[in-house]
Amino acid sequence: MTIKTDTWYFEDFVPGSVIELGQRTVTEEEIINFAKQFDPQSFHVDKEAASHSIFGGVIASGWHTCGMIMRMVVDGFLANSSSMGSPGVDEIRWILPVRPGDTLTVTAETLASKVSTSKPDRGVINTLWKAVNQDGKLVCTITGMGMFGRRPA
Repeated sequence: MTIKTDTWYFEDFVPGSVIELGQRTVTEEEIINFAKQFDPQSFHVDKEAASHSIFGGVIASGWHTCGMIMRMVVDGFLANSSSMGSPGVDEIRWILPVRPGDTLTVTAETLASKVSTSKPDRGVINTLWKAVNQDGKLVCTITGMGMFGRRPA
């Protein structure tokens, strides 16, 4: 089940629902620029060294992949929501390398939702974010939690 809304509240995150967050194509320039600043391992920043690595070429840092996914989540619904932040991420899996020219398609699935017992004006959503490449292959998953305000009466 896919849902769309203008403003996202706790009640909009129904377990089993999926939010489609669109696509983003990754360039070699942005991979290298991100990695130079935040993850300067040779297979992220040096084309020659990367060509001799187990990856056979430059790949995106996993943290860059997470950042791109996060941007798509913010643009897709968080910016227009009652989000109160997140108490944390439970698991990140970098399943396949993200390469220059890859187009990532991202979805957010609601796994569970629970109204707070101590603060009933909000609830916690458990989510699974998935990124697949242009070949339909899963490249990254992120499971975690988000806090959202409840819909005003």
